[in-house]
Amino acid sequence: MFSVLRTRAGGGHRRPGRMLRPALAAGMGILLISCTPSPSAKKESGPAPIAPIAPTAPITGASGRVYVTNQQDNTLSVIDARTYKVVATVPAGTAPEGVAVTKDGRRVYIANSGSARVSVLDTRNNKIVKTVPVGKSPTGVGLSPDGKSLYVTNGKSNTVSVIDTRTSRVAATIRVGKSPLNVAFSPDGGSAYVANAGSGKLSVIDTRTRRVARQLSAGRHPVGVALTPDGESAYVADEVGQQVLAVATRTGKATAVSVGEGPFDVAVGPDGRFAYSADLGPGNVSVIDTGSHRVAATIALGPPGTDPFNLEVTSHAVYVTNQGAGTLTIIDPTSHKVVATVTVGASPYGVAVS
Repeated sequence: MFSVLRTRAGGGHRRPGRMLRPALAAGMGILLISCTPSPSAKKESGPAPIAPIAPTAPITGASGRVYVTNQQDNTLSVIDARTYKVVATVPAGTAPEGVAVTKDGRRVYIANSGSARVSVLDTRNNKIVKTVPVGKSPTGVGLSPDGKSLYVTNGKSNTVSVIDTRTSRVAATIRVGKSPLNVAFSPDGGSAYVANAGSGKLSVIDTRTRRVARQLSAGRHPVGVALTPDGESAYVADEVGQQVLAVATRTGKATAVSVGEGPFDVAVGPDGRFAYSADLGPGNVSVIDTGSHRVAATIALGPPGTDPFNLEVTSHAVYVTNQGAGTLTIIDPTSHKVVATVTVGASPYGVAVS
């Protein structure tokens, strides 16, 4: 049904361009067919994809740097957000995946899934200044709103490592669900939400006690997670279910929105009006109206095989890594039109913006 698997450089397991996680889960002995969607989920249909749009001028107001991990190159691409030019390519570690940047833009954290380490990059000289041992196959990283803690999902250890950003040391290790992939924080930083692909759950961590306080149902294969600015909803990309779930953080009730084949990541805009889903199969980004829980637009990034993978959204732009095409797409969040496509390294994975 899906494209042939691609083997990542230096990694201990294989990662496909499309519908990546079922193969990973199977290798870990996880029977995805035993997971069922939340019974409270309600399906909504979306519109047909629109045609690709040619690049235009740079987005007004965009600034800073965009950081993209290139999984097969073991590198990090550094891009000028104003000019869309790659200004540096930095050795990052073995099979880099998730990436996060501090609010002041001085540090970048990179999860190297092939070496069970997190690299710390000093952006003033683009040099790795520290590597921190974590669990097996670190995939997702998330900085707490106060910047004091970095949460790292360890996919093969079923844990989250909490790194103290002041000391660059692991301060706690928290056991969560099976195959944790991504993590997102509530706006007040009191809770961290971990998408566990192998158990179909969101683990909700109390960041004060560093313990799992709740487990919320999140479809068949939750891979990406993002919180709304008010903290009322967690949006979850359910790759196998071909849907994005809006999970009410208070009650756990889920409303499902049908998107393209194999949604791998989801991000919510700063104003909370739209959520964006990277749909691997058709090469699209689905734009979800968070008020109506309906797909408001479908943005075509390329043909099947482009493999849009991870997203980052700012007030000025939506950034999407395309694992199959080896590119980064920049979308105007007002017009929902593609404004640029930047060639990066092989198999780009994570993206972060300073």
